[in-house]
Amino acid sequence: MTVAFNKFNQFVADLGNGAHNFSSHTIKVLLTNTAPVATNAVKGDLTDLTAGNGYTAGGNAATVSSWSQSSGTAKLVLANPATWTASGGSIGPFRYAAIYNDTQTSPAKPLIGWYDYGSAVTLASGEQFQVAFDATNGVFTIT
Repeated sequence: MTVAFNKFNQFVADLGNGAHNFSSHTIKVLLTNTAPVATNAVKGDLTDLTAGNGYTAGGNAATVSSWSQSSGTAKLVLANPATWTASGGSIGPFRYAAIYNDTQTSPAKPLIGWYDYGSAVTLASGEQFQVAFDATNGVFTIT
């Protein structure tokens, strides 16, 4: 399934204000069943899934593979976060995966973007889910 990256509006300002250091900050991906909107700005604006059955509140870290610039185009490439495996019960439902900066404190945990999987997903015990980032084209580019 191909899903498109949607950026949060505040992310653009946060980049200009130096809120993101992709070389040293921890980037995380959380799951939610509440639709993000472009005007959300920080993790606290989202409704994270309840922790349990293999899901940790706040989601999983996604290691920065590269943050590079070539000929005026910057690209962020993230490694896929750890796989969520439902255990002892279900995880979900969730429809969205949101990316945020877990390190930054001012603003606190600023949002970057989200993916919409088109319909709610519920993992039964033993089932797995992983957000698959594009290792070639990256999560996003800025030109």
